[in-house]
Amino acid sequence: MQLNLPEKRYYGIGELAKAFDVNASLIRFWDKEFDEINPKKNAKGDRMFRPDDVKVLQMIYHLVKERGFTLEGAKIHLKEGKKKTLDNFEIISKLEGIKNQLLELKKGL
Repeated sequence: MQLNLPEKRYYGIGELAKAFDVNASLIRFWDKEFDEINPKKNAKGDRMFRPDDVKVLQMIYHLVKERGFTLEGAKIHLKEGKKKTLDNFEIISKLEGIKNQLLELKKGL
C-alpha cells in the first residue's frame, strides 16, 4: 500500500486515517493494541505519530487488512520477526511503487 503523505515530523490521526482509508477509531485501537506504536501526545492529548509509527502502522495494515492475519497473529508476527517483516514489507512497498510507475508509463504509450 502506497501512502500519499507529505514528509513531516508528526502526523495527526485524521491524516493517517484518511491516508489508510480507515476510521480514526481503528488507528486508536491499533495504538492501544500494539506496543510497537508509540505516538507522542500534545497538551490536549491528541496523538502525534512519527514516521517510524507510520511504518509500523503500514506493517499492521498489511498484515491485518491485506494478508488476513488476526490481531494476535499480527502481534506475534511483528514481535518474532520484526526485522524480517520490515525488510519484506519494504521490498513489497518498493515493488508496488515500481508497478505503479510502469502502469503510468504504459498509459502514456
